[in-house]
Amino acid sequence: MENMTWNQKVVKKNNKALVLQIIREKEQISRADIAQVSGLNKATVSLLVSELLEEELTFESGPGVSSGGRRPVILHFNKEAGYTIGVDIGVNYVLCVLTDLKGTIIIEKNQLVNRTPYSGIISIIQDMIQSLINEMPSSKYGVVGIGVGVPGIVNKEGTVLLAPNLGWTNIQLKTDLERLFHIPVIIENEAKAGAVGEQQFGSGQDFQNIIYISAGIGIGVGIIFNNQLYQGKNGFSGEMGHMIIQMDGKQCNCGSKGCWEAYASEHALLAMADEKIESLESLIKLAENGDQTSKEIFKKTGNYLGYGISNIINTFNPDQVIIGNRLALAKEWMEESIQTTIAHHTLAFHKNEMQLDFAKYSKHSTVLGVSAFVVENFLKGEAKISLSELN
Repeated sequence: MENMTWNQKVVKKNNKALVLQIIREKEQISRADIAQVSGLNKATVSLLVSELLEEELTFESGPGVSSGGRRPVILHFNKEAGYTIGVDIGVNYVLCVLTDLKGTIIIEKNQLVNRTPYSGIISIIQDMIQSLINEMPSSKYGVVGIGVGVPGIVNKEGTVLLAPNLGWTNIQLKTDLERLFHIPVIIENEAKAGAVGEQQFGSGQDFQNIIYISAGIGIGVGIIFNNQLYQGKNGFSGEMGHMIIQMDGKQCNCGSKGCWEAYASEHALLAMADEKIESLESLIKLAENGDQTSKEIFKKTGNYLGYGISNIINTFNPDQVIIGNRLALAKEWMEESIQTTIAHHTLAFHKNEMQLDFAKYSKHSTVLGVSAFVVENFLKGEAKISLSELN
């Protein structure tokens, strides 16, 4: 291998990533089947697999089913080779999870917060991440990365340019966390991450064109076209919580008036409720106990959500719309009014065969999405060529 050209090294790295991806997706597969699926020859596959075994990214189990002749040894993806930390920063909560490399949540920490300044939030996150690291099972690679979902506009460098509902501008979140933990950090808008979480693990698994609506204190939208997350020119797509649905309407935290999120978010919902009611959960409890006023508030919020959703359906003609984040917890009291509004305001052609679902993991969509980004990043890097080959 000493005299490989740079080009051959790149090809090898890509082939190794491909073999790993096949093992990951198939759960259990033989070397011969990998050669068949990948189109690589058996000797190449054997070489790459032996490196992946050495790196503990895969492991072998006893012979599989034979089609005549010697029974093959089966390969598996080692989901416990390392762990990810996923963080979802809400306006009124911080959620932190530890997942394995398949996205299974191992440990979870959740803390309610009141609109706390950045310095307060970062120290809460630091404590939560540290306690996950302390409780984590031992593994070859430890924490392979930290992923964070934020309700705001994030640039490619991991700076939060603007998060109106958090009151943040130009926050160097990636730099700050990497300095604290010396672990790679990925920052993403929470709605985009939620869309990917639902696409990979939740309600979106059977659909190609998905609009994910993250309805929390504000509203964000994640757009998936042809199975790919749509980022926009600078990665700023999906700020649809700020489309105007009422001319000169209610004041929004973004500085504009009449924004969709000023009418259809958790914040708007709580503003309609009695001031003694401080949380979505307490409003849900009232509705469960038959309280008419709270049922009406949910119905009205559902109507407002429906208006925005029908604009989105008319614009994008998706296969599926998923409603996620905290308002998905109130599905029982909102689904009917959302559906009715969509039925009245969406073009007939666009409604046909369009599926409206609620997130499977309303609370966890975002953390699962950022963890998926971290795993991809790690495995792309890990299927790299060993340093000795580069010398």
